[in-house]
Order: sequence, then structure tokens, then C-alpha cells
Amino acid sequence: MPNASRPLVNLGVWLALVAATYPSGVMGQDAPPRVLFTNVNVFDGVNDGLVLGMNVLVEGNLITEISASSIRPDGATVIDGGGRTLMPGLIDMHSHLATGEGLAEGRDDWDAYAIGAIAGRNLITLLDQGFTTTRGAGGPELGLAKAVNAGRIPGPRYFPSGPWLSQTAGHADLGYWTDPVGFRDHAELTETSHVVDGVPEVLRATRYNLRKGATQIKIMAGGGVSTIFDPLHVVQFTPEEMRAAVQAASDWGTYVMAHAYHDASVNRAIDAGVRVIEHGFLMTEPTVRRMAEEGVALSLQGFVGIQSFANPEEITFFTADQRAKARQVNEGGVQMIQWAREHGLLIVSGGDTFGTTLLNQNIENVIIETSFGFTPYEALLHSTSNAAEVLGWSGDLNPYKEGTLGVIEPGAYADLLVIDGNPLEDLTVLRDRNNLRVIMRTGIFTRTRWKALSDFLICTKGRGRRGREVRSCYQSAPITGAIEIRTTQSDPKASGRDTKYHTCVESLIGVVPAKMVRDTPVPRGNVKSSVSQL
Repeated sequence: MPNASRPLVNLGVWLALVAATYPSGVMGQDAPPRVLFTNVNVFDGVNDGLVLGMNVLVEGNLITEISASSIRPDGATVIDGGGRTLMPGLIDMHSHLATGEGLAEGRDDWDAYAIGAIAGRNLITLLDQGFTTTRGAGGPELGLAKAVNAGRIPGPRYFPSGPWLSQTAGHADLGYWTDPVGFRDHAELTETSHVVDGVPEVLRATRYNLRKGATQIKIMAGGGVSTIFDPLHVVQFTPEEMRAAVQAASDWGTYVMAHAYHDASVNRAIDAGVRVIEHGFLMTEPTVRRMAEEGVALSLQGFVGIQSFANPEEITFFTADQRAKARQVNEGGVQMIQWAREHGLLIVSGGDTFGTTLLNQNIENVIIETSFGFTPYEALLHSTSNAAEVLGWSGDLNPYKEGTLGVIEPGAYADLLVIDGNPLEDLTVLRDRNNLRVIMRTGIFTRTRWKALSDFLICTKGRGRRGREVRSCYQSAPITGAIEIRTTQSDPKASGRDTKYHTCVESLIGVVPAKMVRDTPVPRGNVKSSVSQL
């Protein structure tokens, strides 16, 4: 039951949302907001099994205490988990959020403005499946990641690679057959890819991505399925070119990840110092064993590589040649995955889901791993602590240095899920989004699916950077699950006139249309500091 001694109105989570949405200092908070989850069964992202009946305290954006005993923080919003599972937010390690339904559509049918709008919706789609962090695997994503990480738009934490590095006729050479030598195509002009040949060009492109905020570098080391100029068997980039990218990244304290399917491309990449192999479906067992021995990670795309590529005729944007390549990848994939498990590779999970249709099924990339022999626990490791370990290889370029990711422990970021069911017994509970009762990113409720938090309208006020009074009100809409922000700013230099506007953060189904606010909102209804049941 709620503690009657607690104050009637506690801004808790809502002030955390304010802090993430407005510039530093706007709200003038003296202490971080506190949220206490009680009676939850914890999967910590590391150990097999649930720790039953725990209490987890979040202060600001960090988890500060986990205990089987009562925790009694002053002024906390208390949520009784009712014996549900609390676990780390998922981490997707191979996303392409700023693309169309396939590379050709993104190139031919949409301009950069439309792709940006599509990417904004894709961010919400990923977050709504429980992915609170993503590692971008290439494309026009550096500005997108900058906006997310600055709190300007909602989405998972973002570790971007930036434009792919590809040789001419490589996997990210996205131009037309008629392009003359040296022509910069649309993909290059929109910073989707860098088509580079020779060490100087590789160095320049690598340093350019790092200059603009890349946390790691993505190179194309061999042929691929989704492009038209590169058969699967080819090896791309010379050893010298690969080493140049690795050296430039290493000078910045980070690493290189490589798209590669078969032994020749994978081994050349490892020789050059590449630390993560993306895909690898056509590798033989000796190459898999070498990766394990040398600590090279495998980024696994089981859903696309095995399930989707098993029926490539259903991928409408593939050509006949691309469908043939997809079948070839599918045929070798299951055996490679079994070797990877047997040899104990460091495996991380990444969707590689191009376009909204596949991205809506991104969670299937986690679930499908149990069909390859992994236990639910092992599959979850690939999307929690294993993934966080690889993200840590970006060193000082990691934009999130205050806490740890992928785990539930004191000092970890408050990126967490509260789930109906036990995913360690049945991963399919993650498929139904209604089972995700809470999605919290950096201490902020980005999704709440219970009525108890839908009747709030809480207002607070503070001072902006120029001394203006800023009054903000927050309401969680009971039907859409949207969190709406209404702000009134009074500027003394504007003759007492108020500038009124409305900003929507995010909703269950996308972005709620913005609308003008005609009056100043005030607290109403059943405002509480505690929520007794989810």
C-alpha cells in the first residue's frame, strides 16, 4: 500500500522527462527524481535465473540500490511490480534506421527530409519493442544519433557508425551502372556511404566519420545480398586499406566492425585488426575457431539471415540475383551458428532490419535464437551484457560514461523493462508488446501500459537560460500511451506576451500531431505519488 506519510504530489518520473527534454538548468532541480520498483523478479543481464522479490531504486538516470529488504527513500514514486520480471533494456547491435524499404527505394524514392522523418518513426518502433540502445551499422545516421543523444528527439541510446566505407563495386557502392568513374552518387552526397579506393581515401573517410561523432567504424569487407555490383564470393578492400581504417579508428581509441560472409573476407579483416564480424554466415569451422581464440566478436542476424532469407521471394524489393544470394546465405547460416555456440564466441545480436515492415519485427531476432540451440538465457545475454561489452570497445568515444549498460546493478543506467511473464523460460513473451508494462530509458518512462499512470496532469515551473519563467505540464494519455508536454514561456522582454506551444515526445503508435495550446494547463484529477499496482 502507498505510504501515507509521503507527499501527495511527487514529480518523480515526470521531472526526469523534463530534464531530458529541456536544456540543462531549465528546471533547476536540487535532487534527482526517485522511482522505486517493489516486488519484482530481477534478471540482471549476467546471471542465469531470476532473483525473486527484489526492490530496485532509480535515482535520476541511474540504478542506485537493489535489495530484498525494504527501501524507504523520501519522496519516491513507488511502483509495485506485482511479481513481474524486471530486466535490462535490450540492445540491438546492427540497425539501419535511416533507410527506405531496401537500399534502392531509399536512394530513388525519397529525399533526405523524408528519410529523416521515416528514421524518427523507426526510432520509436525500435524503442517500443524494448530496445533502449542501438548500435548503428551504417548509413546517414550521424545527425540522427546526435539529435537522439542530445535529447532533441526520442529514441534508444545511439552508437552510430556513420556512412559505410566501401570500395568501388563494393557492398555500399549504391550508384547506377551508368555512373562514370569518380562520380559521387546520391548515397555519397547524402552521407549514406563513402566509396573510397586506396589508403588516403580510406583514412580521410574514417577520420571524417569520427569527426562527426561515429563511435566505431563500419567497413564492407566482402560481397553482400542487398546490393547489385558485388557477388558474394568477392573480397573487398586490400589488406593495406583495411589496416588504414583500423589504424585511424585505433588512434581515436575505438574499433572497426566489418560486413563479411565467408572465410577469405573474414580472415583478411581479422588480419587487419577488425574486432567484430557482422553476419559471417558462410564461414567454415576453422575460421569460427580462430575468432574465438582471438576474441573477435560475432554480430548475429538470425531473423533476417535465416528466417527471412529462407523465403527471399517474399522480400519484394530484391532482384532475382539478390534472392539467389539470399538463399545461399541461408543455406550456410544454421551450421555456422552451431559452430559459434560450440566454440564459445562472444556473440551479440543485431536485427539488420531494413525498413519499417521488418523493423516492426526486430524482436524476432532475439526470439529466433532459441531455434538454433541457444537457451533463452544465452539469447538474452547477446542483447544485454554481451552487447554492452562490445559497445565498451568504443572507449572514450562512448557517449554514455556515467553508468553501465546491459545490466541491472547499482551504478547502471536505468534502462529497464518490466514484463508480464518470465523471458528466461519463454522468450516469446517479448513478442506481445502489451507484456512490456514498463520501458524505461535513462530513468524516464518512455512507455507505460497500465491505467494507474494515465490520469496524471502535473505542472511545475522553473527558470530558463535567460531568466524566463518556464511552466511545464505533463499528461500520460490513457488510450495512446502518449506522454504530452505543454509549455508556456513568459518573456519579460516581449511586453508581457506569452509564447505558447505544444511539443509531443512520443506515443505508442508513432508521433502524435502537434497542436497549439490555448490555455495554461493546471493540475487536475487523481494526482498521486505512489502507484500500488501496475
